[in-house]
Amino acid sequence: MPGPHDQFQRPLRDLRISVTDRCNFRCPYCMPKEVFGPGHAFLRDPQLMTLDELVRIARAFTTLGVEKIRLTGGEPLLRPDVPDLVRALKHDLALRDVALTPTAGSRKTRTGTPRGGPRSHQRLRGFARRHHRGKMNGLGFSVARVLRGIDAAAALGLPVKINCVIHAA
Repeated sequence: MPGPHDQFQRPLRDLRISVTDRCNFRCPYCMPKEVFGPGHAFLRDPQLMTLDELVRIARAFTTLGVEKIRLTGGEPLLRPDVPDLVRALKHDLALRDVALTPTAGSRKTRTGTPRGGPRSHQRLRGFARRHHRGKMNGLGFSVARVLRGIDAAAALGLPVKINCVIHAA
């Protein structure tokens, strides 16, 4: 059975799954602290899909022809079972192309890379000039945390793609 196609009849092979709505940064272009402040009601566990539900959905899409799954968030590394999800996608579903998009990689050095590893880490980085550092992430985090995460992923041999936000002063 041929898989789904877009309006131009191109096969749909990629799936992006957001595993959490939480992020530890408050970048003004994504999660401004004025909206996502301390009182913001993020989803609670019963509202989030479980690991089993995520795997079941991924399995359904792979039967339709999906070959690549990218895990995103918020900040996907804030979800404690992401290593288990990566392992299930790669080993149980035999997906070769599993990618992870940490928002800024500040958690990378603390959480480590999920065993069985994703194919790549894509970082979103909104830090350039020294006087902008901490302003772009909304909470004053040092760019050093992000750079350590990028270095750790590169040291593991993961291809790292860096997206950036151009900020006019």
